[in-house]
Amino acid sequence: MSMAKTVFVCGECGTTALRWSGKCNDCGSWNSLVEQLQEGSKSKGGATSNALKTTSLQDISSSQDEPRLDTKVEELNQVFGGGIVSGSLTLLAGEPGVGKSTLLLEMSANLAASGKVLYVSGEESVHQIKLRARRLDVDMSDLELVSSTDIDAVVATIQKHDYAFVVVDSIQTMQTEELRSNSGTVSQISGSTHKLQDVAKVKDTAILIVGHVTKEGSIAGPKILEHLVDVVLYLEGERFGSFKLLRGVKNRYGSTHEVGIFEMQERGMSPVKNPSERFLDERQPGDGSVVFATIEGTRALLVEVQALVSRSPFGYPKRTAVGFDLNRLNLLIAVLSRRAGIDLADKDVYVNIVGGMRLSEPAADLAVAMAIASAAKKKPVVEGSVVFGEVGLSGEIRSVSDSEKRIKEAKKLKFKQALAPRGKDTSKFIKPTKTLEEALKHG
Repeated sequence: MSMAKTVFVCGECGTTALRWSGKCNDCGSWNSLVEQLQEGSKSKGGATSNALKTTSLQDISSSQDEPRLDTKVEELNQVFGGGIVSGSLTLLAGEPGVGKSTLLLEMSANLAASGKVLYVSGEESVHQIKLRARRLDVDMSDLELVSSTDIDAVVATIQKHDYAFVVVDSIQTMQTEELRSNSGTVSQISGSTHKLQDVAKVKDTAILIVGHVTKEGSIAGPKILEHLVDVVLYLEGERFGSFKLLRGVKNRYGSTHEVGIFEMQERGMSPVKNPSERFLDERQPGDGSVVFATIEGTRALLVEVQALVSRSPFGYPKRTAVGFDLNRLNLLIAVLSRRAGIDLADKDVYVNIVGGMRLSEPAADLAVAMAIASAAKKKPVVEGSVVFGEVGLSGEIRSVSDSEKRIKEAKKLKFKQALAPRGKDTSKFIKPTKTLEEALKHG
């Protein structure tokens, strides 16, 4: 007969301990251990298992020829890698109010036109969902709805019917009777996700679960949640801003770091067909403004990098960055001071990436540095120029990947030249720069 025992589970990393302590020994989080009841089981000492049957890789049919679920939205299909794969488990996370439920309701309605779709809500009633659909003018005639937090009942419903796509909003509200802890705990989140993963593979049903985020911006719950799913998506953007970015950070069926760009309108989320043009639509050329050619996933985008430099009224200058790493900004300011002779020791420096974009690739170094230098000298960069390149500590400009895609996107929007490292490109479009000081002279 199994015995119930008490364990303490870390709410951050999921590590279990037999005794409570103020600090988790694995992840170092304070006051994160929560007491839970866990069913014990008898050890099957000496038990043997049957050998597994193996399969040669060449005998497995390629999944590339298998049809994917078409969301009817090109931006969504691109993030998923061409559409949603049947039997996959997807995790979508984002800040409260960013538009997750709005996007999923529209996507579910599109998929329901060609197959059975189930929308499970643990946070809203079916009447509340109907009111939101009416506000968004979404056709829900073919969409099936249910409001429940019982994951066992949800799994039984999926097993009973042949659904092509299922949305579970959200995983933090689901719980199973097999565990005695409350919903939202590490054990409930892990157990519910395991059940959804099993039924997705058995029924060949694509399931998308919504995850909450912490105040630091990471997905709430154990880290194993991101390892269990096949695709992890983040919906980013300012809560009251118009542009929203759907970013793929994990995808077992396509390229990672793909980005779908949407605009929040009165009738819901509308895909942006030409993102580069929209990002630069309201740009006013002047000092401190530089156009950067970035790569998001497999495509190039042109975004505006803005910088503002002003004399600091205090003894300690302020550095602020929106959409760019602050540590990288401090490094570039040091390089500008030491290698280019631009003294910013008594200046406040502000950097902003327009449109809510977040730049993490090293290719943004040169664009940010030139924007700061342009603002400090009050001298605009040559009109019709795009900028990209990595800046080293000695002031050298290093080559970056996918230069051809960046140049192609710049030419499409009628730009005249690119200030960038030469690399392997031999076209006259690039005005090659070897050092940061040389780039500032050309720009």
